[in-house]
Amino acid sequence: HLMLVDLRPANITGKEMEHRLDEVNITVNKNSIPNDPEKPFVTSGVRIGTPAVTTRGFGPEEMRKIAKWIAACTFDFEAQKEAVAAEVAALTARFPLYE
Repeated sequence: HLMLVDLRPANITGKEMEHRLDEVNITVNKNSIPNDPEKPFVTSGVRIGTPAVTTRGFGPEEMRKIAKWIAACTFDFEAQKEAVAAEVAALTARFPLYE
């Protein structure tokens, strides 16, 4: 239920990725990776957890969408951020926190 993603191949820091995803309402945490060359305040990775979304009722289909959105924010953020934010809002509206 927890993943540590090394962002070095994508040439982005954990701090930047955390910020990008926060802009589209996807929550991750910047996190150091083993032998991280970056400082702890910057990091080379992010930690992604699934308990919050599974508790909300998300299943495999929704997880694939989230993965697609994270990839879009990694590789084409400026062009994709508005579309991703809208899709995230639509998905979360289908799975409200409280009923």
